[in-house]
Amino acid sequence: MPTAAGGAPAARPPRSAAATARAWAELLRIPAVFTVPGDVLAGTAAAGARAGRSTALAIGASVCLYEAGMALNDWADRDEDAVQRPQRPLPSGRIRPRAALAAAGTLSVAGLALAACAGRRTFAVAAPLAATVWAYDLKLKHTPAGPVAMAAARSLDLLLGAAATDGPLRPALAPAALLGSHTCAVTLVSRREAEGGSTTAPLVALVATAAVATTVSGGAGVLRGAKVLRGADVSREGAVRSALALGYGVTFARPLAHAVLNPSPVLTQRAVGAGIRATIALQGALAAWAGAPGTGLLATALAPVAARLARRVSTT
Repeated sequence: MPTAAGGAPAARPPRSAAATARAWAELLRIPAVFTVPGDVLAGTAAAGARAGRSTALAIGASVCLYEAGMALNDWADRDEDAVQRPQRPLPSGRIRPRAALAAAGTLSVAGLALAACAGRRTFAVAAPLAATVWAYDLKLKHTPAGPVAMAAARSLDLLLGAAATDGPLRPALAPAALLGSHTCAVTLVSRREAEGGSTTAPLVALVATAAVATTVSGGAGVLRGAKVLRGADVSREGAVRSALALGYGVTFARPLAHAVLNPSPVLTQRAVGAGIRATIALQGALAAWAGAPGTGLLATALAPVAARLARRVSTT
C-alpha cells in the first residue's frame, strides 16, 4: 500500500462524481430498467384499460422494486463476485456493501409507497412482488426454486399493471404466465453463464421460446375488457402482434441455438443478454395480443433506448 511521509498509509484519492455515478449505474443495471415498464403496460392492456396516473405510479413502483432487486442481488453475491467477478462495483470497492443494502431497502419502501398511492389493488400485488424479490436474492436464487421465483416476480409485475386499473385481473393471467415462462427460460440459462458447459438449459429455453412465440403470434388473443375487436382493428392488432412475436422469437432463438451447439461461457452469456432484450419485444406482443397494438409498439420503442444506454454504460 502506498504510504505518506512518516510511513502512514496514503489517503485514497477522492473518486469523481462521474466515476461514482458509473458505479451505481453498473450496480443497478440501468439499461435493463427499460425492460420493466412494458410489464405494467402489457398488464394495463390486458385489463382493457388505458394508461393513466395509476399506471404511471405502478411503473414507478415496478422500477423501484426491480432496482431494489439489482442492489440486493450484488449485496447477497458479494463474496462469490469477489472471486468470479472482481470488477463489479462491490468487490472492486467502488460501492460499499452497506450502501448497496441500504439502497435495496430504500427502493423497496419507495416502490411499495408508490404502489399504495396507485390504490389498494396495486399494493396488494406489489407486496408479494417485493417479498418475492427479497426471497429470490437472499434465499432462492441458488436453489431449484430460483427460476420459478424469478418467473413469479415478472408475472406479478405484469399483474401490477392490471391491478392499477379498474379492469378485471383475470384476462391478465395468460399474458402473465407467458411472460413468466420466458423469464424462467432466461433464468435457467443464466445459472450457467459464468462457466458454460450446459446444453440442456439453452435447449429447454429454445423450446419454451418457440412455444411462447407461437402462442402469441397464432392465438386469437385475449379480449380487451368486454370489447371484441373486428375488421380493420383485428387486422392491425394481428399484424403488430405477429411482427413483435416474430421479433421476440428471432432475438432470443438464434443465440440460444448457438449456445446449444457450443455452450461456452461467452455464447451462454450472449444468450442471456438476448433473452433480456427479447423481453421488451414480448411485452409489446402481449399488449397487442390483448388488443392494444399501439401500447405494444410504445413498449417496444424502449428497446433501442436500452441498447444505446447499454453501450454507453459499457464503454464510458
